[in-house]
Amino acid sequence: MKKKMILFAALLLFLSSCAPKFGEEEVVQEKDNKDQKAVIPKYNISDSYYRIVLPFKVSGARGEVVEDLNTRLDVDEFETGLMRLAQDRFSPEEYLFQEGQYLDKKTIKRWLERKRTPSQLKREKMKPSENVGLNPPISDNGTNEEKNKKSPIYLASILEHDYLVKTSDNKVQLGGVVIGLALNSVHYYETEQGYPREVEIKDDVIAREGKQIAAEVLSRIRNMKKLKDVPITIALFKQAPKSSVIPGHFFAVTHVDEGSDTIDEWQSVNEEYYLFPSDEAQKNHRDDWLKFNNFKSDIEEFFPNYTGVVGKALYRDDQLQQLTINISMPFYGKAEVVGFTQYVTGLVMEKFPDYITVNVYISSAGGPESIIVRQAKEDKPFVHIYQ
Repeated sequence: MKKKMILFAALLLFLSSCAPKFGEEEVVQEKDNKDQKAVIPKYNISDSYYRIVLPFKVSGARGEVVEDLNTRLDVDEFETGLMRLAQDRFSPEEYLFQEGQYLDKKTIKRWLERKRTPSQLKREKMKPSENVGLNPPISDNGTNEEKNKKSPIYLASILEHDYLVKTSDNKVQLGGVVIGLALNSVHYYETEQGYPREVEIKDDVIAREGKQIAAEVLSRIRNMKKLKDVPITIALFKQAPKSSVIPGHFFAVTHVDEGSDTIDEWQSVNEEYYLFPSDEAQKNHRDDWLKFNNFKSDIEEFFPNYTGVVGKALYRDDQLQQLTINISMPFYGKAEVVGFTQYVTGLVMEKFPDYITVNVYISSAGGPESIIVRQAKEDKPFVHIYQ
């Protein structure tokens, strides 16, 4: 009897190691020119997210975006916004997400550099083949202020996302690549004495330089053997200034067919973030500004404790798509948190139209207290109170 139990346990262990777990689908993926087993989660948490092939393959350029961009807000929007744009071409129902596997950190760092002049190449003992910077060269003559005003740094960061597709023989292969180019709206530099200075870059210059850089990036990508024939999407992102309390936004995207190495046309991306309350929101979206102010006033009227209520609104084609509200309040007990959360949930359902997604994060000095999520077109919100 004991031997049978041992054999049965060994059989269970063998089966569990060979078969995909419940909620997973086993596939084959190439790695280092060899096939290896991988799994795909069968369930997706939302139609807005892609499923990811496991084990998770980390990008060789991981962490580069965090180092390059001005604020955490820009980092988050650059990454999530790029996935949002990708859905227009690579449906989450058909494609799987993977971090970029072809542009490593060394390559991206070199591309983000300034191009060297012949004299700079000689002085730095660089080979012409190493002179691959995508930002404009800076002159050896003049003051730092003169040189930086004439040649600001346009390209701040490069982000690659890969999209995989499952084939009929139960394998996954690369189905497309999406490249994000983050561009500066402000170039920061220092004088010879170490004083910080900045140069504002106009929108038409950002667009012009971004499109020229995109054409060169496409050419270089097509020279990579494994990316020679895949569909490629390139999106341009305008980074916000360091002092901004809202993130930047994507403003243009182009789709390049497999095998093509030219960009035929660009599509405008009409997306922008607004801070609520703010003069800009009042001027450009007065109706939404009034709704938010009424929501804020109702909270302040019924809860005398000091509250800070701030909103971040995403507009697409001048229509409000998503509103994220952060509420900070000094609570004196868990019952107060529960009552406050219930009250705010009611306001969310009453004050804001059902065609937008509303996320509310309630916190105190001790940390997060509760969260309210009302998805667009949903009549019941998700509410969680932290224990």
